[in-house]
Amino acid sequence: MILDEIIEKTKYDLERRKKEFTMDWLGRSLAFNPFQPRDIKPYITATKENPYRIIAEVKKASPSKGIIREDFDPLMIAQEYEKGGASAISVLTEPHYFKGNIEYLSGIRRYVSTPLLRKDFIVDEYQLVEALAYGADFVLLIAKALSKKELKNLLEYTWRLGMEALVEIHDKEDLTKAIFAGANIIGVNHRNLDTFKMDMDLTEKLMPLIPNGKIIVAESGLNDKETIEHLSSVGADAFLIGEHFMRKENISESLKELVRFNG
Repeated sequence: MILDEIIEKTKYDLERRKKEFTMDWLGRSLAFNPFQPRDIKPYITATKENPYRIIAEVKKASPSKGIIREDFDPLMIAQEYEKGGASAISVLTEPHYFKGNIEYLSGIRRYVSTPLLRKDFIVDEYQLVEALAYGADFVLLIAKALSKKELKNLLEYTWRLGMEALVEIHDKEDLTKAIFAGANIIGVNHRNLDTFKMDMDLTEKLMPLIPNGKIIVAESGLNDKETIEHLSSVGADAFLIGEHFMRKENISESLKELVRFNG
C-alpha cells in the first residue's frame, strides 16, 4: 500500500530532522517567526458572492503520475495563483513521492499574501511546529494515516498552535474519525489511496453524513467547471486543485476561467 510506504519514509526522515533540529530548538525559533497564522475559515467558506473557493496546489509530481510539471518554479506558480484569485494555496512538502520541500512554504510566504496549506503526511507534533515556523496557516491531516486518538490529538495540538487543519477523508470510516476528532474542515478526496481509482460521486455520497456547520473541501479529479458547479450545488465550499493547473501554460488565466461565476 503506497500510503504505508510514504508514512514509513516520513517517519524515517522525521527522526533524522529531530536530531538535527530538536523540538526545543524549533519551538524557540517561533519567537523570531514573522509569520502569524491566519484564520483560514473565512477564506474557504463558500458565499453567494464567491461560491467556488479554490485551494490551488503547488505540485511538481505524484506517485501515480510521476513528474507533472518539468519547469517547476514554486514561487512563480504561487504568484500566478494569487494573481488568478485563489482563496488559498496548497504547498506539497513531501520530498520522495511528490518532490516537495518545506522550504517552498517560507519562500512563498515572503512574497505571496494568500493563505498557505502545508500538504504533507503529518504523523507527529514536530511537523505541526515546523509548519508554523515555515509560514503555514493550516495543515493537512489524513484520517486514513492516523488512528482516531492520533487524529484527535494532532488536531487539538494544531489548534493550540493557532492553526487549523484540513482533515482529509476517503470513506465513511475516515469520516467517523474526523467527526470524533472535532474537525471543522473536512476534505473529501475522490482518489482511492490504494488503487488511485477515482470516485467522483464520493462527496455527494458522504455529504448527508457530515454534520452541519462543517467546511467541505472537494479534492482530486476537478478538471472542469461543470464538476465544480455540481459539487458546489450539493454543498462543497472549496475545491483543492493541483494537477489541472500544473499542466497549463497560463496558470492564472486557467484559474480565473475555472472559477468565473455567472450566477
